[in-house]
Amino acid sequence: MAGPHVRDACARHLRDLKEGSKRGLVWDKAAAELAIDFYPDVLRLNGGKFEGKPFDLKPWQHFIVGSLYGWKTTTGTRRFRMVYAETAKGSGKSPLAAGVGIKGLVADGEQRAEIYSAATKKDQAAILFRDAIAMYHYSPELKTRCHVSGAAGKEWNLAYNATMSFFRPISSDDGQSGPRPHVGLIDELHEHRDGNVIEMMRAGVKSREQPIIFMITNAGSGQTSVCWSYHEYACRVASGALEDDSFFAYVCALDEKDDPFADESCWVKVNPSLPELPGMQYLREQVTQARGMPAKEALVKRLNFCVWTEAENPWLSPHIWRSAKQAISFEQLKGRRVYAGLDLSSTTDLTALALMFEPRNDQERWALKTMFWLPSEGLLDKADKDRVPYLAWRDAGWLQALPGRAINKKSVIQYLAQITASFELVGVAYDRWRIEDLQMLLAEDGLTLPLVAFGQGYKDMAPAIDEFERKLLNNQIEHDGNPVMTWCAANAVVIEDPAGNRKLDKAKATGRIDGAVAAVMAVGLAQTTKSKINIDAFLNEPVST
Repeated sequence: MAGPHVRDACARHLRDLKEGSKRGLVWDKAAAELAIDFYPDVLRLNGGKFEGKPFDLKPWQHFIVGSLYGWKTTTGTRRFRMVYAETAKGSGKSPLAAGVGIKGLVADGEQRAEIYSAATKKDQAAILFRDAIAMYHYSPELKTRCHVSGAAGKEWNLAYNATMSFFRPISSDDGQSGPRPHVGLIDELHEHRDGNVIEMMRAGVKSREQPIIFMITNAGSGQTSVCWSYHEYACRVASGALEDDSFFAYVCALDEKDDPFADESCWVKVNPSLPELPGMQYLREQVTQARGMPAKEALVKRLNFCVWTEAENPWLSPHIWRSAKQAISFEQLKGRRVYAGLDLSSTTDLTALALMFEPRNDQERWALKTMFWLPSEGLLDKADKDRVPYLAWRDAGWLQALPGRAINKKSVIQYLAQITASFELVGVAYDRWRIEDLQMLLAEDGLTLPLVAFGQGYKDMAPAIDEFERKLLNNQIEHDGNPVMTWCAANAVVIEDPAGNRKLDKAKATGRIDGAVAAVMAVGLAQTTKSKINIDAFLNEPVST
């Protein structure tokens, strides 16, 4: 039994086994098994009934460790450089991460490896490091090979002199500069105030051949934290909405229908080490107390059942969106009428054009093709800020990078003019508040486009969103798999007025949604145009006598 994002992660693994070689990915089963065996062969657990026992991995831990060490590139180095693991409290994340650190210390063959347990505060960083120290004390293999610095209970360094390597806690408030981590372990990401610790680790891995930044966390609260950003990114990567071959995501979550306060059977989705950890009795006690103390309910759901508080749900299901992907060329679409939606940015933001091609018969579906524009100057910085591969998308032709610091709107107009030369462009839906600016640019070039004002409020957007969803759910739309569009679709969030009307909301979205806005406008334009044609035909039909 597993939640939606874990199912996504497994589906991604299976897809990569079939298709990953095309992207230079190699699955090394023997390496995966060797890494999994390292835990019980070398490491020992601590605490309660587990004190001194071999570290036998749970199935979910097998999947993480096996994926991390089994997936490689054609050069033989590890594929995954960043790992995000989110489970409920008490599942055994910290010992798992400590094991990754110790393996990096003694079994990776890395000379002068630097292994860090990192956090914003030194005492927080020391929590995970203490798990590593306990493993050292109970393991004969480690005791004969490693050396500890510091008094009992105050250890600060674990050294492996054979390769001049060390493992130690570090924090952003140390003021230490220049760490070059082979492995960076980041504990309780949901408690981090900002991304300084992650950036400190990422800045130092440039000189390493196969570094790992391993982040573990419970669910957090709000949408402004660094943890929420990585949570959202991890979910998109797992689902295939965003392709990042260097990022591994294991995100535990409940399904929408699950109620952990009413049904214990769903608990294992977010507590994958049940029934042992954290224990059914402990969880039952937490639920009972939360029922009698409303103020505790949100905390229990967040820590014990991976329910993010104050988090928005995405508009579209990644499974539905991915199932509509189809290779579509302009050549295949000749002879079709096309409706366009244009979300034109003011200066430096993403500009999106969605082209919705009408089917000619019952055997065809509506075909969606999209194009995006950004200024070329500062594109790398923008990619880092938005955490998406703009440069790779540009090189693959999914995105056009225009010269200069601002969007050259005339380039967009020229692209639309090319569309009119090959297809019957019925109309271009455009934000009515900016339509005059576009008309002026068209007049300067002596061009004419069938611009149609399209409001961004509930009146115009609500029926367009309903129609887009209806077509997508009924398998009446196919899209060309443009990854920029897939990213926009995954970011999209809708808000609702008291009457139940909906619109897309850029303010609440977790990233850019310009492509989704453009696509909804194109569908809305097609819907209103065809409705008008049907009404006109009815009104003009001769009255029979």
